Amino acid sequence: MTPQVYLKPGKEARVLAGHPWVFRSDIDRAQKEANPGDVVRVIAAKGRFLGQAVYNPHSMITLRMLSNDETPVDRAFVKTRVREAIALRRQVADLDCCRLIFAESDRLPAVIADKFGDVISLQILSLGMARFQEAIVEALVEELSPQGIWERNDVPVRELEGMSQSTGLLWGSVPDRVEIRENGLKLWVDVKQGQKTGYFLDQKENRAAIAPFARDARALDICTHTGGFALHAAMYGAKEVTGVDLSEPALAMALENARLNGFDQVAFVRANAFDFLREQADAGEQYDLIILDPPAFAKNKASLPGARKGYKEINLRAMKMLGTGGVLVTCSCSQAMLPELFRQVIQEAAADAGVTLQQVEWRGPARDHPVLLASGETNYLKCGIFRVLQ
Repeated sequence: MTPQVYLKPGKEARVLAGHPWVFRSDIDRAQKEANPGDVVRVIAAKGRFLGQAVYNPHSMITLRMLSNDETPVDRAFVKTRVREAIALRRQVADLDCCRLIFAESDRLPAVIADKFGDVISLQILSLGMARFQEAIVEALVEELSPQGIWERNDVPVRELEGMSQSTGLLWGSVPDRVEIRENGLKLWVDVKQGQKTGYFLDQKENRAAIAPFARDARALDICTHTGGFALHAAMYGAKEVTGVDLSEPALAMALENARLNGFDQVAFVRANAFDFLREQADAGEQYDLIILDPPAFAKNKASLPGARKGYKEINLRAMKMLGTGGVLVTCSCSQAMLPELFRQVIQEAAADAGVTLQQVEWRGPARDHPVLLASGETNYLKCGIFRVLQ
């Protein structure tokens, strides 16, 4: 019989509203039969059945909801969820490179699967879902017949779940790097050692959105990683592009990607983003298009004050190097930096820089990263496109 976990009085509200997480502090007790990683029945304080979840008392997120009914959660259940996730991507994405499974948004909590050409990169960050890894791999193979599936579980958060970090081959064969096409651009992806699952697919549609502003532009891409925005700017007609990053391996790949596409107007610089922007602004450099795509400055709410300062500084420096009609593409992937707060920080930077901003577009993650409406955490990526009015 499926063990049960009981919530404290009043703590069922979030679950009933559709949020997929229940924190340790919201739990009253668990039956002794409930072991870490088990599927459990979730019960409100007054005895109401709320649904089923994977359970881990060692994690701050103790329950990750899977369903609100009594349907057995087994291999068949998980494989159905995988097939449903892929069905959406067939509708809205290019299967050559896309996110196949986006964790809670696809009702497969803490499971990430990205497809790069014929290779799938798989990441499972919760103990309960790790028990279904074989079923997930099997479903991916049945649906897509990939060349190979590579495990990218080299993420410290797994240790908070009581799991070790690991990488390796799960299916077939996987080369050291894979060539993909994104919006028509050719790119190398290091599935085995690249950041996260190998490449940041969430910005795919945002990179395409810079096309109207790149032609004949002098462009600057801050935190370029392997050249995503910079190379899109070159493809869309920028006359001069500079990509900046602190990672030597990422810049080496970015340079290879530039050569792969035959671009000779792109240069890459290894530098700290803040230092580079400060030096360029102080030197009076001017650009037509500046893209800011930094890593998350705010990992949680406690780090928001420092993150606000960081986002304000890089945006202010960038604005000082954009003349009338110049375009700023500014991004934040910090979950804790909510959209309205991010817009407020951008406006504060504009006021200090002495410029007026015209919002051309406000964007989020690509459609293969669907947002779970009840969970704001799934809507983590903000991308604003602004035009400078002096």
